[in-house]
Amino acid sequence: MAAIDKVRVLVVGDSGVGKTSLTHLIANNEPLTSPGWTVGCSVEVRLHEYKEGTPSQNTFFVELWDVGGSISHKNTRGVFYNPTHGIILVHDLTNRKSQENLQRWLTEILNKDGKDVLKGTDTLEIDPEQFLGSTQIPILVIGTKLDMLDDGHKQKILNRTSAGSIAEQCGADEICLNCHEARSLAAGTTDSVKLARFFDKVIERKYYNRDSGRKYTSNYTSTATNPFGSFPAQPISSQGVGSFNYLNANPMSESLS
Repeated sequence: MAAIDKVRVLVVGDSGVGKTSLTHLIANNEPLTSPGWTVGCSVEVRLHEYKEGTPSQNTFFVELWDVGGSISHKNTRGVFYNPTHGIILVHDLTNRKSQENLQRWLTEILNKDGKDVLKGTDTLEIDPEQFLGSTQIPILVIGTKLDMLDDGHKQKILNRTSAGSIAEQCGADEICLNCHEARSLAAGTTDSVKLARFFDKVIERKYYNRDSGRKYTSNYTSTATNPFGSFPAQPISSQGVGSFNYLNANPMSESLS
């Protein structure tokens, strides 16, 4: 049996928005009881069934790279940004500034070197064409801490349109959830379907010719771009298959995520 192919998804956002809790929930289907501090980057791995329930179904590993959000190290974390097959932009629903800063995070990743190319009050005008189509990076926007909103505000968030948001500008789906509730991403829910659809897009971009439907030859085994090497094919009994800590050569101070 051949080794299982994999893709890398960056999970980024301001310090404290809940990235670590989110990646744990996605990878393990259960909440993280005691979230800690992310030093540099932490990686969770999820087993995903591409096009589940169809003749095209195939198994992939999705690496979720939870990048520490400390602003003091924005010029050094670019080491984690290559390669990038998909991006999850995370913001705190109780902190509007964290949502506004998603443009800066996106610019930082696309700039590849991790440097903040926006200065002062400058804003980024995102060209939707840059993110749409089979050759562009798939993006998903996730708002966390839905449980911390009062009922009226929560309903307003759930019923709002995405007009003018970064999700709309990038042609991306948006999810709002409580990372401490396992049912937030339970199979069959709207948010679970959006997440699966996003992972399918990431896999298609890397491995599939969308015109012919044929799978490209895997080339993601080099330890130069993947410090963990390749995952061997083996029996897997759960959706989450492990987590790793990957630190920059120049240690970063801790950042809550």
